[in-house]
Amino acid sequence: ATYHHNIDHKLDPKTKNLPYLRNPDILVGENDLTALSYLHEPAVLHNLKVRFIDSKLIYTYCGIVLVAINPYETLPIYGTDIINAYSGQNMGDMDPHIFAVAEEAYKQMARDERNQSIIVSGESGAGKTVSAKYAMRYFATVSGSASEANVEDKVLASNPIMEAIGNAKTTRNDNSSRFGKYIEIGFDTRYRIIGANMRTYLLEKSRVVFQADEERNYHIFYQLCASAHLPEFKNLRLSNANDFLYTRQGRSPVIDGVDDTKELCTTRNAFTLLGINESYQMGLFQVLAAILHLGNVEIKDRDSDSSLIPPNNRHLTAFCELVGVTYQDMAQWLCHRKLKTATETYVKPLPRLQATNARDALSKHIYAKLFNWIVEHVNKALITNVKQHSFIGVLDIYGFETFEINSFEQFCINYANEKLQQQFNMHVFKLEQEEYMKEQIPWTLIDFYDNQPCINLIEAKMGILDLLDEECKMPKGSDDSWAQKLYNTHLKTCSLFEKPRMSNRAFIIQHFADKVEYQCDGFLEKNKDTVNEEQINVMKASKFDLLVELFQDEEKATSPTGQVPGTGGRTRLSIKPDKGRDTKSKEHKKTVGCQFRNSLQMLMETLNATTPHYVRCIKPNDFKLAFSFDPKRAVQQLRACGVLETIRISAAGFPSRWTYQEFFSRYRVLMKQKDVLPDKKLTCRNVLEKLVQDQDKYQFGKTKIFFRAGQVAYLEKLRADKLRAACIRIQKTIRCWLARKKYLRKRCAAITIQRFTRGYQARCLAKFMRRTQAATIIQKYQRMYVEKRRYRQKQAAALAMQTILRAYMARQKYQALLREAKAVIIQKRIRGWLARCWYKRCLHSIVYLQCCIRRMRAKRELKKLKIEARSVEHFKKLNKGMENKIMQLQRKIDEQSKENRTINDRLVGLESSYTAESERMRGELGRLRGVEEDAKNKANQVSSLLEELERLKKELSATQQEKKTIEDWAQKYRDEMEKMVSELKDQNGLLKKEKDDLNRSIQEQSQQMTEKMTRAIAQETQQLETDLNEERSRYQNLLTEHLRLEEKYDDLKEEMALSSNVSKPGHKRTDSTHSSNESEYTYNSEYAELEDGSRAREVRKLTLNTSLTLKLQKRLTELEQEKQSLRNELENKEEQFQRARARDDEEFKKARGAELEYESLKRQELESENKKLKHDLAEMRQSLLGNAATGAGAPGSPAYKVLLDQLNASCEELEVRKEEVLILRSQLVSQKEAMHHKETMTEPSVYAADVSKLKDAEVKQAYVGLKDTNRLLEQQLQTQRRTYDNEVEALRGELQNVKEENNRQQQLLAQNLQLPPEARIEASLQHEITRLTNENLDLMEQLEKQDRTIRKLKKQLKVYSKRIGEMGAGQTEGQTSPGQMVDEPIHPVNIPRREKDFQGMLEYKKEDELKLVKNLILELKPRGVAVNLIPGLPAYILFMCLRHADYVNDDQKVRTLLTSTINSIKKILKKRGDDFETVSFWLANTCRFLHCLKQYSGDEQFMKHNTSRQNEHCLSNFDLAEYRQVISDLAIQIYQQLIKCMENILQPMIVSGMLEHETIQGVSGVKPTGLRKRTSSIADEGTYTLDSILRQLSAFHSTMCQHGTDPELIKQVVKQQFYIIGAVTLNNLLLRKDMCSWSKGMQIRYNVSQLEEWLRDKGLMTCGAKETLEPLIQAAQLLQVKKKTDEDAEAICSMCLALTTAQIVKVLNLYTPVNEFEERVSVAFIRTIQTRLRDRCESPQLLMDTKMIYPVTFPFNPSSLALETIQIPGSLNLAFLTRV
Repeated sequence: ATYHHNIDHKLDPKTKNLPYLRNPDILVGENDLTALSYLHEPAVLHNLKVRFIDSKLIYTYCGIVLVAINPYETLPIYGTDIINAYSGQNMGDMDPHIFAVAEEAYKQMARDERNQSIIVSGESGAGKTVSAKYAMRYFATVSGSASEANVEDKVLASNPIMEAIGNAKTTRNDNSSRFGKYIEIGFDTRYRIIGANMRTYLLEKSRVVFQADEERNYHIFYQLCASAHLPEFKNLRLSNANDFLYTRQGRSPVIDGVDDTKELCTTRNAFTLLGINESYQMGLFQVLAAILHLGNVEIKDRDSDSSLIPPNNRHLTAFCELVGVTYQDMAQWLCHRKLKTATETYVKPLPRLQATNARDALSKHIYAKLFNWIVEHVNKALITNVKQHSFIGVLDIYGFETFEINSFEQFCINYANEKLQQQFNMHVFKLEQEEYMKEQIPWTLIDFYDNQPCINLIEAKMGILDLLDEECKMPKGSDDSWAQKLYNTHLKTCSLFEKPRMSNRAFIIQHFADKVEYQCDGFLEKNKDTVNEEQINVMKASKFDLLVELFQDEEKATSPTGQVPGTGGRTRLSIKPDKGRDTKSKEHKKTVGCQFRNSLQMLMETLNATTPHYVRCIKPNDFKLAFSFDPKRAVQQLRACGVLETIRISAAGFPSRWTYQEFFSRYRVLMKQKDVLPDKKLTCRNVLEKLVQDQDKYQFGKTKIFFRAGQVAYLEKLRADKLRAACIRIQKTIRCWLARKKYLRKRCAAITIQRFTRGYQARCLAKFMRRTQAATIIQKYQRMYVEKRRYRQKQAAALAMQTILRAYMARQKYQALLREAKAVIIQKRIRGWLARCWYKRCLHSIVYLQCCIRRMRAKRELKKLKIEARSVEHFKKLNKGMENKIMQLQRKIDEQSKENRTINDRLVGLESSYTAESERMRGELGRLRGVEEDAKNKANQVSSLLEELERLKKELSATQQEKKTIEDWAQKYRDEMEKMVSELKDQNGLLKKEKDDLNRSIQEQSQQMTEKMTRAIAQETQQLETDLNEERSRYQNLLTEHLRLEEKYDDLKEEMALSSNVSKPGHKRTDSTHSSNESEYTYNSEYAELEDGSRAREVRKLTLNTSLTLKLQKRLTELEQEKQSLRNELENKEEQFQRARARDDEEFKKARGAELEYESLKRQELESENKKLKHDLAEMRQSLLGNAATGAGAPGSPAYKVLLDQLNASCEELEVRKEEVLILRSQLVSQKEAMHHKETMTEPSVYAADVSKLKDAEVKQAYVGLKDTNRLLEQQLQTQRRTYDNEVEALRGELQNVKEENNRQQQLLAQNLQLPPEARIEASLQHEITRLTNENLDLMEQLEKQDRTIRKLKKQLKVYSKRIGEMGAGQTEGQTSPGQMVDEPIHPVNIPRREKDFQGMLEYKKEDELKLVKNLILELKPRGVAVNLIPGLPAYILFMCLRHADYVNDDQKVRTLLTSTINSIKKILKKRGDDFETVSFWLANTCRFLHCLKQYSGDEQFMKHNTSRQNEHCLSNFDLAEYRQVISDLAIQIYQQLIKCMENILQPMIVSGMLEHETIQGVSGVKPTGLRKRTSSIADEGTYTLDSILRQLSAFHSTMCQHGTDPELIKQVVKQQFYIIGAVTLNNLLLRKDMCSWSKGMQIRYNVSQLEEWLRDKGLMTCGAKETLEPLIQAAQLLQVKKKTDEDAEAICSMCLALTTAQIVKVLNLYTPVNEFEERVSVAFIRTIQTRLRDRCESPQLLMDTKMIYPVTFPFNPSSLALETIQIPGSLNLAFLTRV
């Protein structure tokens, strides 16, 4: 449901009107107040408040007026970058600024040839002086000559002086200007500042003698009192400010935050800067101190009609001593006055009050004189002798004032503002009329407030000033009588004059701003400004010269008291007194009011003769709070300064104005397709007639449509309604589309879900059926399996039971059988044992019985034998039969003896074996006895063991008990341990986890540290690169400054030559051919040339522009001093390595000597080897000839002769090469000795002489350059030494190879001798030819190396000789060439070589050098060369000419050719420096010439890519390293000239193409504009678009490619182009509120994408150009992102890294919705952004430096083009060049 709220608007009870209508949101915050549809005070006030508080914008246009609100805070919007951004721009194109007003004035002065004025007005403390100062700074910066900025410095230096003597503390401002001033800044015909002049108005003299509460006197008095302790101020007799009447009345002698002592130092320094010397300064301070003492002179009453000063008054004494007058005279005339009548003169005493007033009048008069004297001398310091062509005046004067008590000063101020307001109204009315007439609109009289009646009330006949002057002439005139005359004259006749109800001594005037009540007290006295004439005479009789100088023009005074015109700064100081008024008669002396009226009239005449520009300064609050806005105070000031009157005038007519194109673009949405016609004007007419029915609400002009107030708001409402309806329709359609899309998605999703569900269910059913069937099968097999398993279990159980039972029975049977078998065995054993025991006992018994029986029988036999023995007979009986037996036995004995012997032998063996066996058996027996003993012992121990066993069994049982206990405890312990182990494992796991975490963290920290170190290294590297680029940029800036000064010097020289009128017709200035080897261009030689011509004429020339010449010389001296400091820094760094280099030199000399000796030995060895081989060859030849003679008719002999001829030729060539090596070696040794002799004999004396001449600047520079050259040469020598070391090693290897080859050849020779004669000869010849060929090739390589070495040494020797000669000869440098100095004792050796057709050189005669330079450089057309010839052809030709000069060893020719080339290139660039094609052409050729000098210099680092032929073309006699530096500097200057030329072409296109033109039509909406019309965003004819920029970039790129510019250099140029495009676009975006919108951000991003596409097409994406657009890209993104929440703020902070905080905040402040559907950025969001970006370390600069040029480098780019193949076309007119 929609609820309609009824809003009741009450009528204003006074006016019976409705409240004011509000402007649309789109118009809130407009740059121009006249762009508001409803023009009234609330709308104006609200617009100013929104801009000031929300957007922090202090400037706003109001038609032709710039409203400046004092922010009471320093803003970064006045830098040089801001000045450059506003320079050359249209006033309506940029945001309001004081610089825009200054630029408009400067532009109109140059365009219209008409003087300009900038009128700055406002209350005290509103910022008038600051605005005027910034305007002057702008003029000084953009006036074209930076060297003339000292005029502004002098003007600014006058500020401390004028503030000290003209500013004071008031209740509203601590530094209030108590006078007005008009400063004229003069310009010459080229619109450069040449001087200034200051006029002052209406100094508040009464402040000298009186100050209100909380106010102070002029600052200078307090500064003197604060510095009274200084020694030079002791004689002033000053003390604290509270001790003097004139400084203590306000009871506020101190200003917070101001140190008066320091301020006096600043004032004194400013005096010195402006040429007021110390003695004059002390004189001024004496006069000021005298005024303070005079104020303390106490005058006492003598009686009612007279007064006196007590004698010996110390203050009067101090006054008289300080001003040099007598005490008696001063005391006399302070208390008396002289009256003159027609017949006599008499002295009249003065009452105390009149005497005090006379004293104060004298103080005011002296101070006014002093003020005028200082202003006069300031103007003298700012004046110039150059004729002024035009001027811009800056008027800084009081605004309208009204206080509680308003006196004569406020009356004069408000009178001046009435006159200025009238002039302002007339100017506004005139502009309106001109606009209507230009647009051919019927002119209708606009009713505006005319304050002429108020001015007539003041200045007309019988006006307030006239009556005041008349009352002053009356003898007894008083303020009361004057008031009565005013009442009688004007009270009834003038409605603007009123009388207060409660006072008869005041009157009220209705001014244009407000009613002001003036108190009549003091009007007459201040108007008469009376000073006692006798007091003036006393002052003139002073002995103090400065005081006499102050009063010397009293005779020409025109005031009633003898005061000069403009006393108190109230008249223009430049006014010449009218001779007709030069009289002493009192009748013709003018009052202060009359003088002020006349000076004001002259000021108005001056302003009317100029084109005025208005700046109205507004004080936002009375408490000086930063960005605090008090609406009431603001409205008061807006009324007072006429801003609201301007708005009222605008609102009375047709305030809103649109061009037809803007109207069509803005309100196209209100038109139907059929309404759109080809003629936009007719379309707008038709549509407007339909939309607005009242024809009076608009008018159709010639180019614009004029609307009355409120019509734009009405059209905006129609447009917003149409857009809202369109939005609703779009939303409806979109919502319908979204809902239908959502429904279709749901329907499709439901169908899909159903399909999947049904499929799922079918799959589930099939799955269920499959599972059921499978379950049945599974059950079948499961049951079968269960039954089978149960059966098998039972079967297995039965079998197991049977098995167990049978096994048990078998075991039982087996056990029974076993027991039976064991019982049988036991029985068997027992029975056997028993049987054996019984048998043993029986056997023992039997044996015993047998023994007993045998013993008994033996005894019996023994007895018988004993008896027989006793009988002989018996023996004989026995022996008779025995003899035979004996014989037999004898035989048997013999046999037995033999057997015995055999047996004995056997026995001996048996005995031995028996003995051994017996021994063994004894041992066994012993062992058995031991065993038996052991067995006995064991048997004895059995019982003890059994006892022990019993005891052990008991212990075992106890132990088992204990074991069980222990096992229980162990189990318990094990459980505990397992538990503890598990806990420990858990802890261990945690520890491992912690360890892993720690390791991970350590690794992360290590990685972080590594990354940090990497980042630090990267940052350090980046910092070093930045420092290098800064140093390179600084050097290149110095080169630019040097070139600029050189050009200025040339211009000045030409101007001096032209002004002297002594130059011959057709004579051209010859460029100085000063030496470029010093890499420095000085002008001393050129001055010398001028002096040689005509010294008298030179003096006349120099007197013309002496100041400029001195400034140029001063700047040149500063640059040379800076360069000298840089060189000294290099010298200091060089001294750090001095000793190391000395040691390296000694070691190098020793090593070089050893190397030379080694090389000589090596050559001797090679020579001996060659002799030996030659000897072998000769022997072979003889044998070959012998064999050939024998076989002369054999086939093949002619071939042998041919081979012999080739061999002989090879030998001869070898001899020649060897001689050449010997000659070169001798030459090298002689050169070495010469060099050593030069070093030892010449250097000490030369260096001593050089040190003695160091006072000369040129010699000093040459000495520094020589030291740099020596350092470079020493580095080259060290590099050469390393090269020699490598060569020595290589030669040693070659020598070893030669020896090996020799051995191999000897072996081959021995082998060949064994071959048949013919084969031997052929093989020998083949091997010999191969060997000699290899040897010759090796010798040729060695010879080439030696040639290169000798060339390098010759170069080094020549450089040394040249430097030594320069140091020794001094000024005779040009008489003897370095080549001659070196080559005189050494005759060049011509080495025979085969001549080529062309060596890549061009020969020319010396007299043809000018023709060469003229045809090849000065008159060459780049277009023809670029299209028809090879790129870089002039560079190749110049280098080929240089090669020939080097080839013939003509150093003078080399020098003049290079110098002429450099000067000619500079000349052509100076002549055609604005032509991009010319500059690009010579940049490419200069770089190519530089690359040629490097490529053919002979340095190894530049010869890597050369062919052998190109290496042969290297320079052989001169080292041009220093010239390479000079040419590199020239290339840098050309590059900077190219960038400037390119910038001048691109600059007008960038803003229009990148910002204003709508690349995507219809995205941006045009907002209503005010009087200051901005540039249209619609592409008209002549308007630049993005395609214009892209076409221009393509033209630049194709031109450089045609000229053969290095690809790396093209990349640097493109990068610089894109930087300029990005910087200019971003700067304009930051200064244009109308450009900061969402749609403009999209346009910018599209334009940037087009630029990136161009880079991609040209293959330049890697050149860094895209990165230079990053700030612009981020600014465009910032315009498009959301800007509401904290997340948005965080995203913005992380996104906008290339923008500074000031730029981000500025864009957010400027962000303006084009349509009402967008929202403004809240102040809280901007503060959030500022808080988040608070910690950023960055420059506070708002704008990018568009003048910044990246340091350029020239990477070495060798050419593959062979010099000998270059052909010179006839079109170049170089037929005098000869190919060599």
